[in-house]
Amino acid sequence: MRLSQYFIPTIKENPSEAQIVSHRLMLRAGMIRQSSAGIYIWLPTGLRVMNKIADIVREEQNRAGAIELLMPTIQPAELWKESDRYDAYGKEMLRITDRHDREMLFGPTNEEMITDLFRNSIKSYKNLPISLYHIQWKFRDEVRPRFGIMRGREFLMKDNYSFDLDFEAAKVSYNKMYVAYLRTFARLGFVAIPVRADAGAIGGDLSHEFQILADTGESTLYYDKDIENFDLESLTGDIDEDTVTKLQSYYAMEEEKHDVDSCPVADADLRTAKGIEVGHIFYFGTKYSESMGAKVTGPDGKDVPVEMGSYGIGVSRLVGALIEANHDDNGIIWPEAVAPFKVGLINLRAKDENCTAACDGLYEKLEAAGVEVLYDDRDAGAGAKFADMDLIGLPWQVIVGPKGLEKGLLELKNRRTGDRVELAQADLIEKLG
Repeated sequence: MRLSQYFIPTIKENPSEAQIVSHRLMLRAGMIRQSSAGIYIWLPTGLRVMNKIADIVREEQNRAGAIELLMPTIQPAELWKESDRYDAYGKEMLRITDRHDREMLFGPTNEEMITDLFRNSIKSYKNLPISLYHIQWKFRDEVRPRFGIMRGREFLMKDNYSFDLDFEAAKVSYNKMYVAYLRTFARLGFVAIPVRADAGAIGGDLSHEFQILADTGESTLYYDKDIENFDLESLTGDIDEDTVTKLQSYYAMEEEKHDVDSCPVADADLRTAKGIEVGHIFYFGTKYSESMGAKVTGPDGKDVPVEMGSYGIGVSRLVGALIEANHDDNGIIWPEAVAPFKVGLINLRAKDENCTAACDGLYEKLEAAGVEVLYDDRDAGAGAKFADMDLIGLPWQVIVGPKGLEKGLLELKNRRTGDRVELAQADLIEKLG
């Protein structure tokens, strides 16, 4: 993509309304613009990052055996009245009346809708287990939205719902998602700490909250250092329940629940760090299936309510979390897996015919090699180009200038480390391809 033809409205100064790093940098790097309080337009680079995160989430959900569908954002209120959550959920739910005076709502979550789908579609235990998910926009009317997309009112979420015949089967489904979450966050470059958590408005008995480590996190965590060193590759293929149970037994608590006197972890093995919540998983048994009549006929011919769980990942929130964990004074530092482009190609002398010809040719070759390139072909000063590329945070920068071309070399900069090397064009394409 040529920057002269693209839409990245960067900002030089820090916006006064932005209180945290991710909000400041997303605004400055031209990733988002606020539409109204807690609601944002996702601009092209922001959308590219969010879509790449969604793809990784989707791949790990599919790997765990979940099946993707898509539910609507607007839900009928009567489903929530069946579960007794319509009034209990509170003012965070945006309630709507349509032109026929039917009560509707903008879904903050989808337990009721997926339970209704299940009860009208599946009647026998032979169709279990089944796990259904979607990646869809949600709305929660936060009383005080803040921190940009980290605490907004509208957000993109992956929510998954499992259905099983009994508790033992439901625990297997729960553990599959537990492992899928650890894999997902590891692929994004995070250290994820699974903290035993309260179920909150969702309800249920077994719950883990996934916190990723970042200096700017809101939560303070205390956890066993062995969590960081756990080998996720040992959890390939069928889920080893004993191994997962061991992993879940590691100590991990938020500060308000951490008791120094009763902590089972020795001081030498106890770590403390700031965390940002990016995912939450719940097992809630028959909470919804009983109230909404979601039953299946068991092996003995008797109807029983199904055991359920739900599993959420804040996809849009992860964009901000990644920035909180990956930035410096100059801007964002994207991991390659989710960067909007892999390479930023900088033409230091747009008016120099040799520089422009070299950049045009390299741009075509990199694209032909399948490398995503953002080509800064603007007629602007070198300082502005370097500043914008560092701000946007692409993993690699290729710098083309007259002096290097005289030697037949191009400069390659690693955004994370700042290291620079000079390479011949063929070697550079091989390295980046």
